[in-house]
Amino acid sequence: MAKSARSKTPTRKHAPARNGASTIRVKNRPLRDHTEEALQKYFGDLNGHRPGDLYELVLGEVEEPLFKTVLDYTKGNQSVAAEILGINRATLRKKLRHYQLLG
Repeated sequence: MAKSARSKTPTRKHAPARNGASTIRVKNRPLRDHTEEALQKYFGDLNGHRPGDLYELVLGEVEEPLFKTVLDYTKGNQSVAAEILGINRATLRKKLRHYQLLG
């Protein structure tokens, strides 16, 4: 009798409670969860000081590695990278100049 094929879909544990209960490490957590966690830590580290230009700070922290990783994935093909990112190639080139990523 042949063995039945089992699904190789990874199982996920339930997301951690937001009420301060112990945190469960879950593989493949959404990026938004990591972002929220990082921002909460950032605000905690400010010791009551008020942040400035937070939007630009977050975009700068996220955009540069995003563009670098997508360019690595496309082996430097900016047209394909722009398509993957869902932005115009001219916009991508402008951002690459801004982050000094043009080679």
